[in-house]
Amino acid sequence: MPHSSINHARIAALIWNIADDVLRDLYVRGKYRDVILPFTVLRRLDSVLGPTRDAVMAMKKMLDEAGVADQDAPLRDAAKQDFYNTSGFSLQDLRHVSNSTRLRQNFEAYLDGFSPNVQEIIDNFEFRNQLPRLTKADALGALIEKFLAPDLDLSPAGLDNHGMGTVFEELVRRFNEENNEEAGEHWTPRDAVRLMTRLMFEPIADTIPSGTYRLYDGAMGTGGMLTVAEETLKHLTELSGKKVSTHLYGQEINAETYAIAKADLILKGDGKAADNIVGGPEYSTLSNDAFAGQEFDFMLSNPPYGKSWKTDQDRLGGAKKIIDPRFVVNHDNDSEFSLVTRSSDGQLMFLANLISKMKQGTELGSRVASVHNGSSLFTGDAGQGESNIRRWIIENDWLEAIVALPLKMFYNTGIATYVWVLSNRKEDRRKGKVQLINATDWFTPLRKNLGEKSVEVSSTDADKVLEAFTAFDEYEDTDHSKVFDGVDFGYHKITVERPLRIAGVDPHRVYTAKEIKQLKEDGVRDESAPPLIRKALPYAATPDPLHGRYEAVIDGRARVVEYEPDIELRDTEQVPLNEPAGDYADGVEAFFRREVERYAPDAWIDDSKTKIGYEISFTRHFYKPAPMRTLAEIQADIRVLEAETEDLIAEIAGED
Repeated sequence: MPHSSINHARIAALIWNIADDVLRDLYVRGKYRDVILPFTVLRRLDSVLGPTRDAVMAMKKMLDEAGVADQDAPLRDAAKQDFYNTSGFSLQDLRHVSNSTRLRQNFEAYLDGFSPNVQEIIDNFEFRNQLPRLTKADALGALIEKFLAPDLDLSPAGLDNHGMGTVFEELVRRFNEENNEEAGEHWTPRDAVRLMTRLMFEPIADTIPSGTYRLYDGAMGTGGMLTVAEETLKHLTELSGKKVSTHLYGQEINAETYAIAKADLILKGDGKAADNIVGGPEYSTLSNDAFAGQEFDFMLSNPPYGKSWKTDQDRLGGAKKIIDPRFVVNHDNDSEFSLVTRSSDGQLMFLANLISKMKQGTELGSRVASVHNGSSLFTGDAGQGESNIRRWIIENDWLEAIVALPLKMFYNTGIATYVWVLSNRKEDRRKGKVQLINATDWFTPLRKNLGEKSVEVSSTDADKVLEAFTAFDEYEDTDHSKVFDGVDFGYHKITVERPLRIAGVDPHRVYTAKEIKQLKEDGVRDESAPPLIRKALPYAATPDPLHGRYEAVIDGRARVVEYEPDIELRDTEQVPLNEPAGDYADGVEAFFRREVERYAPDAWIDDSKTKIGYEISFTRHFYKPAPMRTLAEIQADIRVLEAETEDLIAEIAGED
């Protein structure tokens, strides 16, 4: 292990031990983070601000005397940082206050003196809520003393910005693993994040020019995806001699994880990036888009699965009244094509949010990597939001690939998960195509489980995924990778009707709606009775039995009529979009003639109810039937059972 890594691990262990030393009897283990994480942030900021503290106080005095209201920018300049503290206190000053009440008062003044961006971190950590308990137990002074210990050097001299970020992330990881029930909500395993960023960047690494790029995560959590993506992009471009700069943008609804993300960026010396992330309970991405109308070069996300977004739906006006252009789009000549999913699961809405922010006017366009559970592949009937999102994505040819990850990858769930890779600048060989990569058995077992997580995608495993992705349709292992036309995942959902037949009806007259209602209530269904006619079409109409328009004689004249459908006989069928037409007008008719008409000659298709749907089934495309046992194996098992049975009977008989 490199020396720097050893030092980072040592410092993280020292901070971890402070929790056990000071908080053991005050907090349950899962709540240590409520104190230790914000205190770690404060100690680092305090160390960084030490050299310019006098300059900041002098600038503060001058600005106050001049009556300047907006003091943030000049105070940042004085501090030579993107944050500052105007309280006049340092942790070293507070160390010498022995009275617990006075210490709390001075410490609160110290917190109040921080710049607004740090105040936001403190508020979202809800750190001030911990002060009464810490003061009552006389633990505040002990914490300050421990964090100022000589062997715990969090100053820039002992730990650079990157190292500090590494230490902080290690603490966050440890706390998340302690709280396994929460980890999956806010913490995506680093091996999954690294795979996602590689899928996003490596396929186009050679074509990324020097320049400035904007990265975005709409379900940011603790911000790990953004920082790993930034590191990956810079590493790949440096290898080819490119110079890139990045701007990070993110949004997160959970207050604590937002505070962690913002603190992590500030600790890494990236205070300007910290200004570009937004969060807290009032900032739900679905109902309060903090980056409306903006576009980004690279986007990645791990949205919540199976989580109700009913509150967001209500804020947007209700399911039927949503007009947000992220979720109601123009597609297939429908200006109100709805991407609104059921309120029980909004994960695909987050993907739609990412797509709405794709760059349209650049050569590279945008690339997206988003991880979802299996329901995103198939839930939602044709015409419903989930299916419409899949249709919108595939018919616009944005979907490059979906990668099935190994089971037991995440901390709090063992369910199947999938990485969707999208681009609005597909290379020519991928146009109209979708690649499915089955990486479920490309994993490395962990020596010790981390909650539900028992495997990881090592760099070697990730190499296999990238090899399959890069080879595309030339990849020979079809057990792990297959390429399809986008249309292969689509289908027409058709409604098949059959006529209502009531004993005693007249086959040569049209029945009114009132009469039909009465016949349904009082009549007797009879399969041998003639169909009940509900409508006669204009004389110029032409018969079309396939779509429910039949010839009949009404008042002595030939007419084209429509029958009343029998809702008890109504059925639906899924017809693949690529169904061969054969000798018929289209695939739907070919399917109907083959699969329906031969069994129900009086059936027809109600065109007004036909909808297009899309679903993706890894199970169907990668299904491998278990090999059947040989006759010899079965016979051998039978002989063993017979021998065991004979021995048992003999034993019973002997006892009798």
